[in-house]
Amino acid sequence: MKWFGLSCFLLGVLLLPSTRNVLGLPDTALNCCEGDILLLLDSSGSVSSYEFSRLLRFLSELLLPFSLGQGQVRVGLLQVGTEPHLEFGLDTHSTQHGLQEALRRTKQLQGDTNTDAALRLAKGLLTGAGSQSEHPKVLLWLTDGVRPGRVDEPMEELRKLGVSVLVVSTGHGNYQVLRKVVTPPIENHLYFVDIDDISIITQDLREAIIELIHAERLWVVQVSFQSAVLQWRPVINSNTGFYELHYNAVLPGTRYHRRILPGDSSWVEISDLQPDTSYTASLTPKSNEDYFKTLSVTFTTLSEVLSPAVVTVSDSGPDQVRVSWGPLQPDQVRMYKIEYGALPSGQVSIVTLHGHQNSTVLAGLQPDTLYLVTVSALYSTGKERSVSVKACTQEVLPSLVDLQLTSVGHGAIQAQWRGHEEGLRGYWLRWDGGETQSLFHQGSSYLYLPPGTLSTHLTHLAPRSRVCVSPVYRTARGQGLCCTADTQPGLTPSGWTNTHTHTEV
Repeated sequence: MKWFGLSCFLLGVLLLPSTRNVLGLPDTALNCCEGDILLLLDSSGSVSSYEFSRLLRFLSELLLPFSLGQGQVRVGLLQVGTEPHLEFGLDTHSTQHGLQEALRRTKQLQGDTNTDAALRLAKGLLTGAGSQSEHPKVLLWLTDGVRPGRVDEPMEELRKLGVSVLVVSTGHGNYQVLRKVVTPPIENHLYFVDIDDISIITQDLREAIIELIHAERLWVVQVSFQSAVLQWRPVINSNTGFYELHYNAVLPGTRYHRRILPGDSSWVEISDLQPDTSYTASLTPKSNEDYFKTLSVTFTTLSEVLSPAVVTVSDSGPDQVRVSWGPLQPDQVRMYKIEYGALPSGQVSIVTLHGHQNSTVLAGLQPDTLYLVTVSALYSTGKERSVSVKACTQEVLPSLVDLQLTSVGHGAIQAQWRGHEEGLRGYWLRWDGGETQSLFHQGSSYLYLPPGTLSTHLTHLAPRSRVCVSPVYRTARGQGLCCTADTQPGLTPSGWTNTHTHTEV
């Protein structure tokens, strides 16, 4: 616990280190931290408007050096009044400009000092759903000390959930209550100060917060089967020292690798790793000005995926198919060899491609035939990997040769056609009610006929009915023909051929 007042203000100013910049911290502290800071600000009527404005100005100076946003420091402001008011949440501001503007716009609530209700909301913000449990969390309570309420139990609950509690009291307050709620050590986390002297605790309080959320860790931001990228927060620069990196596989008898990195580094890629292997890495900042602890991390490389891992067949036609594969690995694969032949024992053909290609069309194939296709990758190291798939060409679907419609009476026609017999399974007919559909001839009618049938008699057709005939094969329907039949009585029988074609009737 620290007492600050007018009597020590001038002495505090004289003792402030002259080497600090205008923000009160060395430049390396700007990117020092990772965690959540929730400000619990007394905004009740017992706080004068002058005192409230000084508290906001103090918070502005206190928070100014921190880098904000995901992976850095998140700041939220919760005001204490008759009802708690969330001025802005932890995810609201990712820039200092936005945070400083929000603090300037903050208005006092007045009303009662309902701190325990605000603490219930603070618990949800810091430890509830959506919070980042792996990050350190700080609750900074700024109060005038007047009627703090029953806060010892909710504060203790927050501390048990891993939240560090710091308190700044601008009045004499209840020392016994406040000393119970802060996180030890009390001398670093509890401050009593006159509102006019509050700026003299800025440095100490900021350093206490940094101590709680200082990010000293080495983490893996990217990993593959043979490499990894490590990242850390810089604590030195090129003028003050360098980094020493050691890494090795977590296996008996493996040797350590050592690398020296410049002092202004914040990441490094290590390569030539073995697939599906656990590694440990340690990074030691070396500086003549200060001592820094060694940071360590353990990670496992991915299992190696060799090409071809996946082979697919597409764009199948009667005499060709497209074969594709992946992943594409041009730096490792010298060439691809594609072997294909009709099953069960057709002649095998071979196509070779450069290592940067992952697709080709196999042409000159037999229709309606099953092929075995094998894609082999020949690596520069001499190893080979192959994957086989089956591909089937499409059946040849000859179109209908001719279609004639002859009127044979009122509402009746004789339909005749010619088609290819090879592979034919039958014919599919469809006709509709024409342009003047009656109540009893709405929609379309359908008829399936066996392959030897080349004509049929249709009755009860409306004038100008549309008749379509398609050949049916084992796998699909071939291209058909459609004609319009004029069934008006008294007309000379006539026919129409090939007036319209399409593949579906």
